[in-house]
Amino acid sequence: MKTLKFKRDLQSSIGSTYNFNYFQGSSLSDLFAQDIMDAPYAFILNYPATASWAAYPNRKKYFIQDGSSEATKTSFDKICQKEPWKNLAVLGDSLPGIVIIKPQNLLIDYWREHFGFSYTNMEMMDCSMYLDELSQNSRFDKVITLFPFDNLKPEKHAVDPDAHYSLLSKVTLAESGVQCPKYSSYNLHANSLEDIQLPQKFPYLIKTSHGLSGEGTYIIRSTSDLNYCLEELRKYLDIKLLDTIIVSEFVKNAVQNYCVQFYVNKAGDITLIGTTSQLVTEEGNYLGGLIHYRETDMSRFFEMIAAIGQYAHQQGYFGFIGFDVLEDTDQQLYMIDANFRVNGSTPLCLQRNTLLGLGKEVAKYSSDYRMDGTLDFILVTLKRQLERKDFIILSALEKVKYGNIYTEIYGIVTGETIEEMQHIEQNLQNKGLHWLS
Repeated sequence: MKTLKFKRDLQSSIGSTYNFNYFQGSSLSDLFAQDIMDAPYAFILNYPATASWAAYPNRKKYFIQDGSSEATKTSFDKICQKEPWKNLAVLGDSLPGIVIIKPQNLLIDYWREHFGFSYTNMEMMDCSMYLDELSQNSRFDKVITLFPFDNLKPEKHAVDPDAHYSLLSKVTLAESGVQCPKYSSYNLHANSLEDIQLPQKFPYLIKTSHGLSGEGTYIIRSTSDLNYCLEELRKYLDIKLLDTIIVSEFVKNAVQNYCVQFYVNKAGDITLIGTTSQLVTEEGNYLGGLIHYRETDMSRFFEMIAAIGQYAHQQGYFGFIGFDVLEDTDQQLYMIDANFRVNGSTPLCLQRNTLLGLGKEVAKYSSDYRMDGTLDFILVTLKRQLERKDFIILSALEKVKYGNIYTEIYGIVTGETIEEMQHIEQNLQNKGLHWLS
């Protein structure tokens, strides 16, 4: 694996030149390996939650907006099963992964065959006591997290939790020095919602500081949108899970929505991971990502990558970074969010070398695939497509509704071209695999 610290060409009249290399591996472990040699590390694969089912709710300091009421909270199966399993699939072997709900053995066997990792580094811990165990555990000195945990000792976090929480805040977006939409932030303990001066014209956005997976982001196109947003914010205030919001201008004439991903190590060196075109609903909800491994030109994002990487390094952060960028009709780039963690489409980016080796240049990731039947039935039914890596399963959870068994899947559809990928997806659909969104 090679990484190059960005080099500044001081003699160039056009300013700085950056030289970054693509990651040559295929696992999260391979990238973390350079930074975890100083102590025993582990990786908590799940997010914290605030729902009543959470044994360790984040309700003290590191607030996460994962739903304004119990009925709308992000579900247990998403936070503790489907999402962490997706990352476990591509974790690799050198970094222990904390798992509080084990995937089916059938799924692990599929991963072993198709990803080639051993999965012997799964650290099974009881979900009712895992943070206490990690806080007191002498086996792991440091724990890598997607988000700071209130109930994990601060000194156990691999990245200082206060610094990580600040980096993850939408309030600090402009501090990286990258162009982003104009916005104002408001502390809701110092400013009542009624006193905030909102824009006179629609559309604009209101965002909570630490919304999870699109939660807490409201596109305000009408008075009814605004009323709904204010009602949601009041609910968050009532349950004491919100301190700050931002009011942001809306990027007009957007033609592309990218997620640019890279890794910054402890020395500040940068390694490229990939750039996806994001698939989102009109409401801004994330559906997945599309990538063209060979054609994507990441050099247009190099200045942004360098600035964000340097900013993160200055804050003491190391690890994965994915930032969302809108491009308008004038080819202006605006960063609208920055995620200092493994991102939803990171496993898609990590398939780059494997799929290019098979001549597959295009791939699409989605967390919304579903197919009737058990996982065993699906593995048999789609055996040919899975063997050819036309379809890759990252996560699979069996469910029952009205007596019918079905399986929810996080997966990747691939192809040599966009047209072939679409043809493969149609064939998969004919076999019963559906994209819910």
